[in-house]
Amino acid sequence: MSFQRKPLIIDAKGHLLGRLAATTAKALLQGQKIVVVRCESLNISGSFYRNKLKYLDFLRKRMNTNPSRGPYHFRCPSKIFWRTVRGMLPHKLQRGKDALARLKTFEGVPPPYDKKKKMVVPSALTVMRLKSHRKFCVLSRLSHEVGWKYKNVIEKMENRRKAKSAVYYKRKKVSKMAEDRIRGEARKAIAPYQAILKSYGYT
Repeated sequence: MSFQRKPLIIDAKGHLLGRLAATTAKALLQGQKIVVVRCESLNISGSFYRNKLKYLDFLRKRMNTNPSRGPYHFRCPSKIFWRTVRGMLPHKLQRGKDALARLKTFEGVPPPYDKKKKMVVPSALTVMRLKSHRKFCVLSRLSHEVGWKYKNVIEKMENRRKAKSAVYYKRKKVSKMAEDRIRGEARKAIAPYQAILKSYGYT
């Protein structure tokens, strides 16, 4: 992942949670700012049943005398991903704290990121890394079943965003067709002059 001054916006849909977290953690330590959207669509390898059992086992781990002192069990997908990345950083040292401060995670695609170009990490994609017969589960379902209350809200907001995006894309396609037609006409109009310039050695 090459360094950029602007934050990298990663669309987490269809990525494996651990692999994306590892790539993100490395980039954060190198000074890159990263925004991860659509965390609810992250995948975890292994069947849903297996992953739910593992998470319920994690929920049982608490301080016996005063559970409010931790460990804290995040339910929402963005915080689960954030905690996974934190585990891959030296977060108790200053460089680890600084690296973690460069990370933002969200469910869905909130403004202003809905109108910005997003990227994927090919080395972390489920289709690239898991064999087709292997089982995996989606993080939103796991979060929903262990206490996350906003699955339906996020789905509704995402449907609304996609509908608006489709209208914008349709309008953009029409304007591009008109632009291409005008460019084609201009190219035909200047073709004779281009030929004259070419005969004099200009390309």
